[in-house]
Amino acid sequence: IRCTTLRKVVNTSSTGSTTSNKVRTNLTIRVKKVDFDPESLQVRISGPNVEESKFVKLGAFHTLTLELGRNFSIEKECWDQIFLDRIEEACNLERGAEIAAIVMQTGLAHLCLVTGSITVTKARIDVTIPKKRTGSSNHAKALKKFYEAVYQAVLRHVDFGQIKCVLCGSPGYVKDDFFKYMMEECVKRDDRPIIENKKKFVLCKASSGHKHALEDIFSDASVVERMTETKLAKEVHALNSFMRMIDTHPDKAYYGYNHVAKANEELAIECLLITDELFRSSDLATRKKYVALVESVRENGGKTFMFSSLHVSGQQLNQLSGIAAILRYPLPDLEQLELDAAEYENESSSDSDSDDNANMNDGGMERVHEDMFDMGL
Repeated sequence: IRCTTLRKVVNTSSTGSTTSNKVRTNLTIRVKKVDFDPESLQVRISGPNVEESKFVKLGAFHTLTLELGRNFSIEKECWDQIFLDRIEEACNLERGAEIAAIVMQTGLAHLCLVTGSITVTKARIDVTIPKKRTGSSNHAKALKKFYEAVYQAVLRHVDFGQIKCVLCGSPGYVKDDFFKYMMEECVKRDDRPIIENKKKFVLCKASSGHKHALEDIFSDASVVERMTETKLAKEVHALNSFMRMIDTHPDKAYYGYNHVAKANEELAIECLLITDELFRSSDLATRKKYVALVESVRENGGKTFMFSSLHVSGQQLNQLSGIAAILRYPLPDLEQLELDAAEYENESSSDSDSDDNANMNDGGMERVHEDMFDMGL
């Protein structure tokens, strides 16, 4: 990777005194370690310098920081089509954060932006709410303070020009009370972004105000209908279909590389679900194995859905080995097919062994008769 970076340079004078200053220079490093920070959207890449530089010696380790708006170049010996597709998708300016989601419970809320490849927590609101007491208004005041904090977070972090849908989920009636508060306040304050886009808000059920409650929202069929134009909706729909298929038609739903690869040999895969984590394996042979499987499914007319491991849906798929498939037609138990094939191979080998033994016995008897004839017996 080649990129502009800052490097601390120490200069030693003739008297032995040292001075240090930071200089901006272009460095090319061989990648050894990659760290991604989803909160700041920065990638830190470490490795040795591979091009001679005025300020950095060959082989000296350096860490480059890549972020939005910074130009850099990448060189690889082999580019898989999977990664070329992802680069093209990332460079498409029309793709970005399409969905905003608010999960809340009394006193706790998370505001997240859901892009095509990551779920980013933009705000976490945590306010202590005292219990209701007769003659005391502390509960109502704290609740209003909580709703106001969430309201300001929506104004600050949600770009309604780009966001197609704002999901608001909670247990009970917390979401309804907040939505009522927000509608009243936006009219009083004349906050045009919310007034003009109130139809984009979708109220739905969630188990809690924690981030993992997004899984409950995305499994709601009515919510998925409102997100039909987004890439995430298609992935969530495919994952939900697979989960239902396991219960209703288990012969048409398989997971794990061996079973999915066997189904692909039978040209039976209609939809392949796979997480991007499998393509980041440090073992080149493992990566190529999954890339070849994806390309084979596409060549055979199947659909492929690549899930981000930073999404709730991707994390859910990771629990099922990271790869799954919905089949065009039911197959009998693949494990039984493998056992039958192994048994057939064993029988074939045993038959060939018995034939060999028989041939050996026939040849041995012939040699005995010849020896007896030579001896005059």
